[in-house]
Amino acid sequence: MQIENSDLHTIDQFFQKFPQYSDTEQQNIRKAWDWLGEKSSAMTRPCGEPYTEHPLRTAAILAGIKMDSESVIGALLHSSTEIEGVTLDDVEAAFGTVVKTLVDGSSRITGLKIQNKTLHQADSVRKMLFAMVDDIRVILIKLADRLDRMRNLKNVESEKQKAISQEVLDVWAPLANRLGMSSVKDELEDLSLKYTNPDAYEQIKHMVMLKKGERSEYLEKAQKEIYKAAEKAGIEVTISSRAKHFYSIYQKMKKRGKAPDEIYDLLALRVICNDNAECYTLIGLVHNLWKPLDGRFKDYIAMPKPNGYQSLHTTVLCGGMPLEIQIRTAEMHSVAEHGVASHWLYKKGTNRDSVSLENLSIINQLKELRAEQGNDAELFAEIREELLGDSIFVFTPKGDVRELPAGATAIDFAYSIHSHIGETIVGAKADGHIIPLSSPLKNTQIIEILTNPQAHPTVNQLTVVKTARARSKIRAWLLQNEPELKLDSAVTTPGAGQASAQNAVGQLPHAIDSRNYDDGRYYGDDEFEHHEERTAEPIHIRIGDTTNFLVKAAGCCNPVYGDEIVGYVSRGRGLIIHKKGCRSYELIPNVSERTVSVVWEERPIEISSKVKKR
Repeated sequence: MQIENSDLHTIDQFFQKFPQYSDTEQQNIRKAWDWLGEKSSAMTRPCGEPYTEHPLRTAAILAGIKMDSESVIGALLHSSTEIEGVTLDDVEAAFGTVVKTLVDGSSRITGLKIQNKTLHQADSVRKMLFAMVDDIRVILIKLADRLDRMRNLKNVESEKQKAISQEVLDVWAPLANRLGMSSVKDELEDLSLKYTNPDAYEQIKHMVMLKKGERSEYLEKAQKEIYKAAEKAGIEVTISSRAKHFYSIYQKMKKRGKAPDEIYDLLALRVICNDNAECYTLIGLVHNLWKPLDGRFKDYIAMPKPNGYQSLHTTVLCGGMPLEIQIRTAEMHSVAEHGVASHWLYKKGTNRDSVSLENLSIINQLKELRAEQGNDAELFAEIREELLGDSIFVFTPKGDVRELPAGATAIDFAYSIHSHIGETIVGAKADGHIIPLSSPLKNTQIIEILTNPQAHPTVNQLTVVKTARARSKIRAWLLQNEPELKLDSAVTTPGAGQASAQNAVGQLPHAIDSRNYDDGRYYGDDEFEHHEERTAEPIHIRIGDTTNFLVKAAGCCNPVYGDEIVGYVSRGRGLIIHKKGCRSYELIPNVSERTVSVVWEERPIEISSKVKKR
């Protein structure tokens, strides 16, 4: 759905286009328009247009996604404090505390430039995002403001166009995505591509237009097949077709190293059903019509994304070409298009609050960041990586979904469940297999945490975690329980390398390069692992409170029951046990990242049958 792109000049045109507001709400909106016109009557924009036209278009974007009247008024007045003689007190006196809060939050971040990582700009980002915690409508107003500015960027000088567009790609489009507002995200990305890489934009645009007729015929034929199958099954559906947006095509081109005309999976159908049961019935019908591509089915109805998105996704081979099909209900579609804005759609006269603002993951993450005591450089890095970067979705053994930033570890996962679990973690399983605690988790893995009451956080853990929550909790524990440690920025800044942390605190293990040894021998990872395995009977060890692991003993040091041992997760050969201090173990590249804390499983005392009874 295209977000409202209105060519509005008067408030009467606005109400003709958006008649959904009550008489009282219309009176309040009209009052704000008249007040703004009076205060800015002597002002024009740098491009020469009346000052009021940008606020009116911004308000129209929010009205187009059915936002409430207070949001519309906030959008009309979002830059009113720029007008000479206008104060927040004036806004509050005329329109109340709520509108004043929206205008205040918007005006604080107007003209924000955050593409460069400076401390001043990090502080601005802090103010912008923390305003969401108090009233998320502040950010919705700013997204609408940015979208209208991007639509009218042609009158701005070239260098400024690129800078503004890059800022949108870095911050505003990812933020729209986190809020579930796919329509806003898609348009922001496409408009940004137009200015950051105009050649690619024009090339993609030409290719899409060139194949428009061919694409329409192909999609129309596929739609008829689905309508026919649905009618036979007694299901009433609505189907729409679309080509993927330009920026999505551009990302595929970059990832695959192909030209636009070499990218084939650009077509999509969206099927709207009446209820969940029909959605699942229809996915079966679609898979009967065409062969589904392996690994491309996603069930976001049973397991919604943290931003509230629900849909069934599949990609099928239709007419020799990949065709993506999304199946959802009308309500799911509204949430998919408008994200958090759909909260206001279902707020009045119904109990179907589709997106709970209190449970939105980005809001909870922001609350944690606001509570954390860190410097601006740390905060900026955390916001970029955790809130605006790529995410993965992993599951607890009970099937609960957890969203984590890409690169997050089992330690991050443990802290996302409960602080105590994070503090006592000693091991982890992914899909039933032991993994190193420092290994990045992968999408859709089922993660099981192994704990020991005697375990506690370490500086080494602090260097590998990705989330603000885990970093904050580990740092707090270390400062309270091991005050002699000096936790400098090398340890606490997100993304800092382990080498710096190890230099800062001399208690961390480190890999020894075998090429420094006198014999000059060097083993790569796989070669070394093969060299070290002992083909003996499996031995039994314990990780935390969990036992019954079958592992292999290393042939280089031949550990036996009673020896102090360490565990090492090899590539493809499971868990291998070495004696503590084994030189061969220390030769393994990146050994600290693949080490697991293990102890022997206690053996029962055996009484020999040869002992005579008295």
